[in-house]
Amino acid sequence: MKRMSRTRATLAGGVAVAVLGTLAVGVGAAQAGEKDDRRARTGEREIAALFDRWNAALRSGDPERVTGLYAEDAVLLPTASPRIRTDHAAIADYFAHFLQKKPRGEKIRSEIEILDANSAIDAGLYRFHLTDPKTGVTKPVEARYTYVYEKRDGRWLIVNHHSSVLPAEG
Repeated sequence: MKRMSRTRATLAGGVAVAVLGTLAVGVGAAQAGEKDDRRARTGEREIAALFDRWNAALRSGDPERVTGLYAEDAVLLPTASPRIRTDHAAIADYFAHFLQKKPRGEKIRSEIEILDANSAIDAGLYRFHLTDPKTGVTKPVEARYTYVYEKRDGRWLIVNHHSSVLPAEG
């Protein structure tokens, strides 16, 4: 009988060690997952704030301030122009005209993907409130957008920006 008790005790002890080890690994993995989620959410908030920075630059009315948010080799496919802008001068030219409409943007929906520590994509829908310089009438324009960002020399810059008027469903 004593022999059976020792065997059971040894077996029970082994099972206990295995269960505790499994729990420890599981808790460690869960905590690591939580840290990854927190980092991802922090990164997403940082990228989301880049739109606010861009929108504030628009509201300044200064085309150079807006253009300064774009990399020198950025590509802009703008909402209100058929021309693809591929250099600083062409992007500044676009904003010099666009800012005459006193644009004020607001995001409707955003999907952010952190690609790595130095690149991210923010794509979604936004609404612009544009004022006709001749009449003073403001109207909303809904558009879809994609911003591709790269961190260069410690600063997030727009390397590709596409914006187009949201088509009607159908």
